[in-house]
Amino acid sequence: MSHARATHLTRRGLLAAGSALGLGAALAACGDDKGKDGGSNGSAGTGKSGPWSFKDDRGTTVKLDKVPANIVAFTGVAAALYDYGIQTKGVFGPTKTTDGKPDVQAGDMDVSKVTILGNTWGQFNIEKYASLAPDVLITTIFDGVGTLWYVPEESKKKISQLAPSVGISVYDRQLTQPLQRMWDLAESLGADMKAAKVTDAKKRFEDAAARLRAAAKAKPDIKVMVGSASDQLLYVSGTNLSIDLEYFKSLGVNFVEPPEAAKQKNGGGGWYESLSWENVDKYDADIIMMDDRSQAIQPADITKATWKKLPAVKAGQVIPRSPEPILSYDKCVPLLTNLAEALEKAKKVS
Repeated sequence: MSHARATHLTRRGLLAAGSALGLGAALAACGDDKGKDGGSNGSAGTGKSGPWSFKDDRGTTVKLDKVPANIVAFTGVAAALYDYGIQTKGVFGPTKTTDGKPDVQAGDMDVSKVTILGNTWGQFNIEKYASLAPDVLITTIFDGVGTLWYVPEESKKKISQLAPSVGISVYDRQLTQPLQRMWDLAESLGADMKAAKVTDAKKRFEDAAARLRAAAKAKPDIKVMVGSASDQLLYVSGTNLSIDLEYFKSLGVNFVEPPEAAKQKNGGGGWYESLSWENVDKYDADIIMMDDRSQAIQPADITKATWKKLPAVKAGQVIPRSPEPILSYDKCVPLLTNLAEALEKAKKVS
């Protein structure tokens, strides 16, 4: 897991100025809007109707009189639902980069067609949220206590008054589990899970997993290090807790594993070890996977001499990693394929 998660958790930003103003009126308006339009302007699935219920990964069952139409979701969740034909009305989380382009976590969504409630950590415009007359809020969970990802702690009670929430856990399990949970959720929302696009993506995922398993078996001595870069530090992730790394490891990939004690220091919380740039050569690695999210410095922009001297870097054996995978089979295929290809081509350099 990259540094971003733990550092964000310790520097929870304030909501945009004035976000709490008029909340009472917004709450009332939310109720009025639901009564008037019945949520007719929300998600587009297969037109499934009737009562709806879904038990999330907190053990909470959300029950509604009808299938949610006005869905608000964390950007990556919205991107996964989009791949299954479910359109969300609003999103929160990394959606646009600083130059206005879609963030990597937005997937194939047309970000101009969703209301962005907040683009960075701590941002969540409650008034905009209320104006959408939300039926349900959906996000992921990165811990064992059910904390809703990117929902600001200081305003979660106000947010929870507007609509029930669904949490899909991406904590301490293998990738295939949350993928199935997102599949189940999309199906409950009216997605056509028998559509050729959907079934083809699942088959491609299974084929890619088989390819990665074969590549790992053929190159058992190739060591893979997983990192995330900031100005001051390189964060080296262990496989424990991360859905992608736990799954890759189960397929036989040989990862660098920082000691548990090292991962508990400096805010690592069991996810990663913090290394100064002077010590980035602590571990031998033949392939390096680097955090592709917008908050991390990308490999091409790392200017540290110690980084450039690493054998894997000199050999051009650095590939991207998505610490927060978009949980559709279509978007997870490249995660497997890229690592498999890197293993197939890799030379032992450490």
